[in-house]
Amino acid sequence: MFAMLNKYFNLDARKTRPGTEILAGIVTFTAMSYIIFVQPQIMSGNMFGMDTGMPFGALVTTTCLAAAFGSILMGLLANYPIGLAPGMGENFFFVFSILPLSAGVLGAKLGEAEVWRLGLGVVFISGVIFAILTVFNIRKLLLNAVSPSLKAGIAAGIGLFIAFIGLQNAGIVVIANKTISMTHSICSPEVAIFTIGLIAIVVLHIYKVKGSILWGILIAAAAAICFGRVHFENPFSLPKNPMPIFAKMDLVNIWKYIIKLLPVIIILTFMDVFDTMGTLIGVATQAKLMKNDKLPNANRAFASDAGGTLFGALCGHSTVTCYIESITGVESGGRTGLAAVITGICFLLAMFFAPFVEMVANCTAITAPALVVVGALMMQSFKAINWEDYSESIPAFLIIIGIPLCFNIADGMMLGFILYPIIKLISGKGREIGWLTYLLGAVLLLYMIFIKSGLFSF
Repeated sequence: MFAMLNKYFNLDARKTRPGTEILAGIVTFTAMSYIIFVQPQIMSGNMFGMDTGMPFGALVTTTCLAAAFGSILMGLLANYPIGLAPGMGENFFFVFSILPLSAGVLGAKLGEAEVWRLGLGVVFISGVIFAILTVFNIRKLLLNAVSPSLKAGIAAGIGLFIAFIGLQNAGIVVIANKTISMTHSICSPEVAIFTIGLIAIVVLHIYKVKGSILWGILIAAAAAICFGRVHFENPFSLPKNPMPIFAKMDLVNIWKYIIKLLPVIIILTFMDVFDTMGTLIGVATQAKLMKNDKLPNANRAFASDAGGTLFGALCGHSTVTCYIESITGVESGGRTGLAAVITGICFLLAMFFAPFVEMVANCTAITAPALVVVGALMMQSFKAINWEDYSESIPAFLIIIGIPLCFNIADGMMLGFILYPIIKLISGKGREIGWLTYLLGAVLLLYMIFIKSGLFSF
């Protein structure tokens, strides 16, 4: 058995052993397993007090299936110790941008099955495009179309948006009469649960405890039980039936409304490319797998990510992507794909904890601290913006504030993407950017004028 594992995963060449890889895979799972609690809440709409029409129980099962498939595929195909799961940021984009647009083009209401099915079709097509980019090796062209400052602005803006949602779910921030303000019920149990969970995550993170976000959620859940906000039940059961959402994406209407849906398809593809490239480089560097500043087996890694997204859409989820939390497994000694395979197996076992996940979902204050912390971590990209160059910083800043204030990731991103080439051209810096940047800005501008404004319809 050892000889077979050693030969397939090149354990000796990467100076590691099966026991080390198994431990690393478990650590990576612990660090990213918070998505099992958060993703079903987001996709079902429970987190936002809305109903997308997607059943929570089925989403728990398919979250685990999508994460397991992506992680195992990455391990077997690319031999990297990187776990995959539905990405934070892309899931918010799905609910707040793709679903409303899908409802609009169909003339249907949010919550109707045809809406989320069309939304999943958008995710699937995005995955197909990502796969094509990988096959023809044109990722670099796409990456260069958006400057580092804009990429950093996107991550920071989404982080701010996610943290804002977390504060809302905690009951600290309220929106009433079109005004955002702090709650008057600061002594409520929900605020106490949030505070306990947030302090736990931050302190554990400071002490570098593996899986600090998961432990924080569990501590907040215990506090919710003490406050009587949830009731503890048997946490084990057979996995919920995934069939209500499995293989239900709409690949017919997507072509009928392709012009209207094209902007969100483009943006979703860009988000996946950015996430994957950044995570792969970050984790590979930490694991000392980079060679001459290049990523070996890069095409296989990108293919694994694309395959994860395609299977994720099949499972009823937003984009599946590489998780930066995989670095925790690397720090524990993970160097090969065996660690990713173990992470995937852990996600399969997690399907049997659906009752506990549903219990946590009944009180949004439990997972609110995780959103705030994830948002804060994403805000770290803020420092990567070139603030000295206004042609870079102002479009990036518009993205940062546009995403949370528009309450729509796509709209916020389009503000920066449209103004960026215009400012560059007028300021005499037009040669600093490529033709694809101008094309992207032009397409999005035409979309805003003729489609989004309703001046022209198909």
